[in-house]
Amino acid sequence: MAKLPSNVLQFAAGDNDLKNLFVEMQDYWNHYRTENMGKKLTFDSSVSLAEKERLLNDHLIREVAKMAGVDFTTASPEQFMSHPMVAWAANLIVSQLIDAVLPDTIIDSTALFAETRVVGYAETAVFDINSRDLFPVSRAGRMGMREAEVHKSFQGQVALNAEQREISCEVSLYRVLAGQESLASFTNKMIRSIESEMTSDVYTSLSTVMDALSATASTGLRVTGYTQADMVKLAQKVSAYSGGAAAVLLGTKVALQQVLPDDANGRYTYGDEYMRLGYVREISGVKLFELPQVANWKNPFATLLSDERLWLIAPSTDKLVKIVLGGATISNTTGTFDAATLTQRTTFYKAWKVGVTTSNVAGCITLQ
Repeated sequence: MAKLPSNVLQFAAGDNDLKNLFVEMQDYWNHYRTENMGKKLTFDSSVSLAEKERLLNDHLIREVAKMAGVDFTTASPEQFMSHPMVAWAANLIVSQLIDAVLPDTIIDSTALFAETRVVGYAETAVFDINSRDLFPVSRAGRMGMREAEVHKSFQGQVALNAEQREISCEVSLYRVLAGQESLASFTNKMIRSIESEMTSDVYTSLSTVMDALSATASTGLRVTGYTQADMVKLAQKVSAYSGGAAAVLLGTKVALQQVLPDDANGRYTYGDEYMRLGYVREISGVKLFELPQVANWKNPFATLLSDERLWLIAPSTDKLVKIVLGGATISNTTGTFDAATLTQRTTFYKAWKVGVTTSNVAGCITLQ
């Protein structure tokens, strides 16, 4: 089980049944991502995903009733769909379910190059940035005589303030209470929507910075066209200016397929790793890591990550990207009879900010 955020633990304090709801949500979410998103996560495999969604939805409805102080067995769904406490409880629990899995979801997908912080509402995340330079060493004229300028090392700090984002959607509380719509499925889609937008922010920020690197032949960190020699030279440079930390190569599966030895005499069999993965895992001591391609929902059916870029980073040092998640997810819901369709408009608010700030260095290879 992943660790629950402090605001979720506070929300479920003293109520083990409610706390179990969040544990069930984490298990369901890991199961869903493994079956539908290509992840390899730990979950209870003794229960099918469909059955988990049904059980989770039933548990959700029970917790909504308990928090709203009602008994759904005493009247029909029509009698409860306009109950203000029912709508409030449903959206509050859904908001907490989002917070229960979102931080670990983002960390899981970006940990190689991003540091994630979770702060309270209206709080600021402050990241310490250590200087990567060294003290200059000067030739001394005589022992005991100060010939050189005195230097001191300073630590920088960068503050990131989470910015509020919103998602507005229509839901039918009547259909939810009548068992015709799944609140668990709705929560799943809400999490995927937020995760997708955050991932887009992360990759867009990183790509913009990488493409702005200098391409000067001797001192630059960006080269055009892949050769094994150029890649190794750039990896050496990134490693040298990262305190000797090993550099790794990042790219989409299509981009990594271009990373091959210059020697044309290589041979592969059907059982080789290259044939299974579509790319080599290591070349000249540099390890390769695939960045899963993601959808660009603003431009269907385009993809977000460029297949013409390879990025070299030293992940064991200061992360390139900083992510801050601010406060709990909150929501606002309109009245039951505000729309002729008897659907309610619910707006969820989640704050985050993505920035590229680091003392580290990175390299970029443009394939074409």
